Amino acid sequence: MTKLLGRVLVVLMFRIDWKKLLFISSFLTIGSIFVQISRLPYPLNEWIFSPPTIVAYKPLYNAITENSPITLVNRLEVAQLDPTSVSPNSSVKLNHSKIVVEGENVSTRRRRRRKHSQRKHVKQIDVITAPLSPPFYVNMSKDLLKHIWSMPPKEALVYARKEIENAPAVHDDPDLYAPLFRNVSTFKRSYELMELILKVYVYMDGKRPIFHEPHLQGIYSSEGWFMKLMEENRQLTTREAEKAHLFYIPYSARQLQSALYVPNSHNIKPLSLFLRDHVNMLATKYPFWNRSHGSDHFLVACHDWGPYTLTEHEELRTNTIKALCNADVSERIFIQGKDVSLPETTIRNPRRPLRNVGGKRVSQRPILAFFAGNMHGRVRPTLLKHWRDKDEDMRIYGPLPNRVSRIMTYPEHMKSSKYCICPMGYEVNSPRIVEAIYYECVPVIIADNFVPPFNEVLNWSAFSVIIPEKDIPRLKEILLAIPLRKYLIMQGNVKMLQKHFHWHYKPVKYDLFHMILHSIWLSRLNQVQIHQSP
Repeated sequence: MTKLLGRVLVVLMFRIDWKKLLFISSFLTIGSIFVQISRLPYPLNEWIFSPPTIVAYKPLYNAITENSPITLVNRLEVAQLDPTSVSPNSSVKLNHSKIVVEGENVSTRRRRRRKHSQRKHVKQIDVITAPLSPPFYVNMSKDLLKHIWSMPPKEALVYARKEIENAPAVHDDPDLYAPLFRNVSTFKRSYELMELILKVYVYMDGKRPIFHEPHLQGIYSSEGWFMKLMEENRQLTTREAEKAHLFYIPYSARQLQSALYVPNSHNIKPLSLFLRDHVNMLATKYPFWNRSHGSDHFLVACHDWGPYTLTEHEELRTNTIKALCNADVSERIFIQGKDVSLPETTIRNPRRPLRNVGGKRVSQRPILAFFAGNMHGRVRPTLLKHWRDKDEDMRIYGPLPNRVSRIMTYPEHMKSSKYCICPMGYEVNSPRIVEAIYYECVPVIIADNFVPPFNEVLNWSAFSVIIPEKDIPRLKEILLAIPLRKYLIMQGNVKMLQKHFHWHYKPVKYDLFHMILHSIWLSRLNQVQIHQSP
């Protein structure tokens, strides 16, 4: 029997293709290495697997002239582009979300029918998020990373706070435009520490539509988009509540109003009582609320009534971190330094949230200032009283008249104006602020007691004009007093700011979802006292 097995083994040895065997074994070894890398904790695995990119923005921008076939919308927008796929006679268009290459044989007739040619006759290259510089933690040792991830939540927050206070200076970062920020160095280090450390526990209690059905359309859609993206996120959330640094109470103030408010009753109290009972239920069911009295919990509400839905629960109103569109410090519900001013974004098509984003060059903006909207609140009637039909440079309307909109639509007015007036309505915020940013028009904010979005990190004087309500009669004088050079800088800064106010179905680094979450993370860090470090 032994001799027979020996003969079989000798025959197999001579018949095996050793080259194929070596190839298979090498393939299996490489595969096992990739499996091990994929098991690394986020965000290391994501950074390792990020596709290689060609950093093209500096040479590309320097090569552009006004008559060039290449159009660059954002100087910092960078793309993966195969140079061999573009012929010398083709034109390249860079947008915020994609690059398209138009073939050189596209007919004149198709060019006239631009919408159809873009859909049917334009070749799309697989693209593109801006290539990001590697975060500082990729150079950390494996043992140090394990130590950081094993820290108890409070200890990890103390560590992050110390790191931010000793943040190294940032120079010429390709991902962040320094003039937009109060301190770009501390922002970058804080943001990267959020990526490295933060874990959010999301309460899954509550019935639809108020708690887990995001409203993605209209002027109050910010709360819905954040809810959708937060609940879908697997990198920054955890199911182990003991490891969480923050606890998210997902609810929609817009859906709460739609489900419970009795029309024309002028009674918001039932909404506040409903939310109070929900929070009391969470405090009874789970131990997390009571151990901090809600100070490590947060909610996001964009409807005007968002602050008023909190009034029947004292700890919810005073302790919880609130991200609110109605960021009015005079009402003593929004607390500056603790709460977060939430941008109010108008989303008309949830499937294409960035549709029509972009504007015209300065030379194609003949209108000095523009406003059109419904008359409510204390500011807008005063604005119309002083400026409607008073000056050709000041296009100030109530609701945009049909005779005007037939000639130029509302978005076209904003894209053709140097300054877009953003007065408060019933409440201090206005969706026109973000609309102005989308259309590359310098926003002029008129709302006393309003805290602009992300005011803790963004330098609003770099890209906007804030005018006290009492100075409305001097509006044109104030705008004309701004030197052209300063205006050009502000308008350029608005373009650079856009990416921080974009919604994406899959969140992108430094986009609106991450900016909101970072401000909440920063508020949580501000609760931590350094001397409490063990």
